[in-house]
Amino acid sequence: MKYVIIGNGAASVGAIEAIRKNDKSGEITVFTDEKFPCYGRPLISYYLEGKTTADKMGYRGESFYRDNGVTLLLGTPATKIDPAKKTVTAGGKEYAYDKLLVATGSSPFVPPTPGYDKVRNKFTFINFADALALEKKVTKKSRVLIVGAGLTGLKCAEGLYERAGSITVVDMADRVLPAVMDAESSGIIKEYLEGKGIKFFLSDSVAEYEAKSAKLKSGTEIGFDVLVTGVGVRPNVSLVAEAGGRTQLESGGRVMRGIVTDDDRLTDLPDVYAAGDCSLSYDVTISGVRPLAIQPNAYMQGETAGCAMSGGKPLRREYLPVNAGGFLGLHIITAGSYTGEAITLKDDKFFRRFFVDGDRLTGFIQIGEYSRVGILTDMIRKRTPVSGVDLETLMKEPQLAALGMDYVKAVLGR
Repeated sequence: MKYVIIGNGAASVGAIEAIRKNDKSGEITVFTDEKFPCYGRPLISYYLEGKTTADKMGYRGESFYRDNGVTLLLGTPATKIDPAKKTVTAGGKEYAYDKLLVATGSSPFVPPTPGYDKVRNKFTFINFADALALEKKVTKKSRVLIVGAGLTGLKCAEGLYERAGSITVVDMADRVLPAVMDAESSGIIKEYLEGKGIKFFLSDSVAEYEAKSAKLKSGTEIGFDVLVTGVGVRPNVSLVAEAGGRTQLESGGRVMRGIVTDDDRLTDLPDVYAAGDCSLSYDVTISGVRPLAIQPNAYMQGETAGCAMSGGKPLRREYLPVNAGGFLGLHIITAGSYTGEAITLKDDKFFRRFFVDGDRLTGFIQIGEYSRVGILTDMIRKRTPVSGVDLETLMKEPQLAALGMDYVKAVLGR
């Protein structure tokens, strides 16, 4: 059996490990346009901060590919899939496959803006190569302008905080982290980061660039030495689209862009699977399909695909958006969707908000130290009824006892 994987992120690793559980001898070939073995993508900001080193960023150990009998072709992007011939073209050569996984991830979106070509020191912030390039250009005197106040932009700000002279962030949204925070929680984070000296221009956008300045639509002019664009990503779907595969779906009144798959991650091309940021997923919190570009989900999707590709017992996973991390010492975690009634517990050091729709927890936001949040995400995944839950205790300190003895017995099996 010849297994081919395009892409080398978490989804690829999940697929490799699942394949090897069922097939110890099949050939596995991985193509990637990057020059590094799989690494923890969320670690790139910590690399810039100096909290980790290049040799500690591996998503798996140094011997992972050798131990699993994988042929890894770094710096070799795939350029074509031929589903009729069952071949992949990469590096000018054709490679045959029996089963193919497309795990091509996503690419940064750079809004077309007049004058962008004039900017010399311009970067995106999505992979390790971006971090290495920024490391070379940013100095203690650098004025850094970051376009985008979402997760990418703020993690970049965190990574460059001790390296740069100043950091300014611009976003057309009216708040920071607009995709994962509501207005009040976003305000807490913005105030904290402003207290660290980071400047924000929100509800605004760049109208035009000069070589070392940006004119905003409000008329404000911002000088910079280094520009980072971190406004979002686009799924890499072209290989599947050009091969005739389906790459968008209408869900919730919106057209969602990403490779369409079934529950086994199989596309509508024979023996071609897709997983990770390039694909669409069913989100249990909204009972609908949407992109879920989050590393743990990517791994699980790859694992599901790898299991199906190698003839294993079908894996059924419940996907939901979860974001955990922090910004300059302020810890945050969010999960699910923010529908239903909002219930809040807060003081001057802690903020937790639950969202309860009907009889189930659909999502939560937490700022400050946290523990045992796996209990909360498990409740969301399993749609645990909250009618039998001590919500007050659960909000103060997540613990199994708050869920009632019936739930505890079901989880512990006793």
